[in-house]
Amino acid sequence: MVDAATRSSPPRNRESGELLVLGVESTAHTFGASVVSSRPPYVLSDVRSQYKPSKGGILPREAAAFLAENAPGVVSRALEEAGVGPGELDAIAVSLGPGMGPSLRVGATVARALASRYGLPIVPVNHAVAHIEIARFLTGLRDPLVLYVAGGNTTVMSHVAGRYRVFGETLDIALGNLLDTFAREAGIAPPYIVGGEHAVDRCAAGGKYVKGMPYVVKGQDVSFSGLLTTSLKLLRKGFRLSDVCYTLREIAFSSVVEVAERGLAHTGKDSIILTGGVAANRILNEKVRLMALEQGARFEPIEARFCGDNGVMIAITGLLAYAHGVSLDTPRKALIRQRWRPDEVDAPWYPLTLRDL
Repeated sequence: MVDAATRSSPPRNRESGELLVLGVESTAHTFGASVVSSRPPYVLSDVRSQYKPSKGGILPREAAAFLAENAPGVVSRALEEAGVGPGELDAIAVSLGPGMGPSLRVGATVARALASRYGLPIVPVNHAVAHIEIARFLTGLRDPLVLYVAGGNTTVMSHVAGRYRVFGETLDIALGNLLDTFAREAGIAPPYIVGGEHAVDRCAAGGKYVKGMPYVVKGQDVSFSGLLTTSLKLLRKGFRLSDVCYTLREIAFSSVVEVAERGLAHTGKDSIILTGGVAANRILNEKVRLMALEQGARFEPIEARFCGDNGVMIAITGLLAYAHGVSLDTPRKALIRQRWRPDEVDAPWYPLTLRDL
């Protein structure tokens, strides 16, 4: 798959004690690879290839076929940009879940092949935990409350006693799924994101609040399925698209911010991070910023390019885990777990970040 003798970048002068980890991400529609170092500048490469359906949503088998076709080139470019040969790596980190089974198997197969060929240990990485760790790395917030919002996940978490514990989560569909499904059914997407804005945001411009749409917060959890159903019904009844988009967005964003605010009050944390694919949304960032300001908590947004799935977050988390003794003793144990929850993962490195190694 990758020839250690062929690379366009000159070899790096490796520092004493430096660790190098290749991160492989393939949980959904993106195959990403990145080489990360335990020494500055830390991120040595970041290469991605994304499956984009021409219509409808993600088809798992088509996405997996796309990722498998592009995986060798992505890994090769990541190593070349870093100036590192596969034999110089200390470990390979791979996202083994949660995610789509066919896509996850692509990344796991690539990681097992490289580990077997070059005699490298594999570090299993939970995709959700990786979204948290890259946000902590970028913001410098060491012990924050976490609001993780993505296409398949909506969770409020806090680190307690060695693991990220779930304070609240969606009871049905995720926030990103809500936005994408509505946009697709309403005929305004794909593409879902244009110029940094979601299709729902673009259509919400000039919209007004529609009464009667459900706002569902149950204790510490949220629910969006009723909101989706009601929004589509109103649209079919002739309500203005801009009004429905505006109301759907405001209700959905306000509900996750409410639960996050409860999380801050309950845990006593003095900071909050917003991470995951939907974290790139500027309107949601502003709502979280205002809530944090009111609660006296620190909030730092992360770069939009690191909100979505990427190999950097897998490599960062893998390096932290590997430096604290986490790895598999054989590539055969690199098995995917489609429903691997973040609260099932030990995080022995916490509260350290990559900058502390």
